[in-house]
Amino acid sequence: MDAPGPTMLLIGGGHAHLAVLADWIRNGLPTPHAAILTPSKHLRYSGMVPGWISGEYSSDAGLVDVEALARKAGAEFIQDRCVSMDPFTNQVLTAEGRVLSFDLCSIDTGGVGRAGRILGADPRILDVRPIDGFVKRLHQRLGEGRVQRIAVIGGGAGGVELAFALRNMREPQARTEVVLVEGSEGLLPSFSGRVRKLVATELAVQGITIATDGARLVDGELLAGDQSLEPVDMIVTTLGSAAPDWPKASGLQTDAEGFIAVDRHQRSLSHNHIFAVGDVASRQDTHVSRSGVHAVHAGPLLAANLRAACNNEGPHKSYRPRPASLYLLSTANGSAIASYGPLAGQGRWAAKLKRWIDKRWVASYAELARDL
Repeated sequence: MDAPGPTMLLIGGGHAHLAVLADWIRNGLPTPHAAILTPSKHLRYSGMVPGWISGEYSSDAGLVDVEALARKAGAEFIQDRCVSMDPFTNQVLTAEGRVLSFDLCSIDTGGVGRAGRILGADPRILDVRPIDGFVKRLHQRLGEGRVQRIAVIGGGAGGVELAFALRNMREPQARTEVVLVEGSEGLLPSFSGRVRKLVATELAVQGITIATDGARLVDGELLAGDQSLEPVDMIVTTLGSAAPDWPKASGLQTDAEGFIAVDRHQRSLSHNHIFAVGDVASRQDTHVSRSGVHAVHAGPLLAANLRAACNNEGPHKSYRPRPASLYLLSTANGSAIASYGPLAGQGRWAAKLKRWIDKRWVASYAELARDL
């Protein structure tokens, strides 16, 4: 990375950085030299993972080719992982020992799994974060033999969709038994009562048991409160994101949980030449939940702010979450449950809409890279 002039470094290949690469493809690089540092050549779209589990999609259906997008944009692609940063000397150390310099930097690495911190160690645990690692581990685990009973820990949207998908895995034997541990916050705590009722009814129809108390491991035994959930062959955890250790250790200002503290322009509160977005960041001016839908919508605005910064202009774009967002929860049996604020509905139409939205999003990036 010895090119003259300002150097832009993207760390992580998350949803928002895909939008930045798309902006560079459409409008040209905003700086003489730009690079993206990310561990994988592809981003796996988490919204299509339940469909892969239930047999609706192939394992490659939800992949976006980040390397191809970077090449099309004229940016350097570096397949490696950031392990530390010095925001004062503007250098990044990678897992392979490379030292990368930058003038401007944007971070979209996502969070890390919380299962180890909350439950402790157990060989049966598969944390959904990072999602690509989860897919690989689940594929390997299912290939090792019959999985008769699975506990899904976490009553949010991700846990609900995975519970449905795992219950409906394609296999010649009888369907796998699934128990969903919703925990102290209950089932889908941020959704309307109508959506929670539809989901609870569908869980009952499909024979998915709900455990209402929080999960814990005691001497290798999985408990929900004082109730034993054993025997359990696999523990799938959807407990939300934790912050990686390196941002706080690097001297970036973080919130109390270690997420990078940013302003309404996604700019670091402590270092105004560094931006952060998605699950690794924490907006300090307003609450933005850690959901992929927000990272997708914030991406184009981040691209505009990075372009302005390259031109020595102040950032001017800010992502404002909508009062309500559309969520489509697949029930993995040809139907889905739609949620938009207080509105809710269920049917095959919702599943068709979800497939159309998901496939269109992935296809839009394939089209951008198609000329390579």
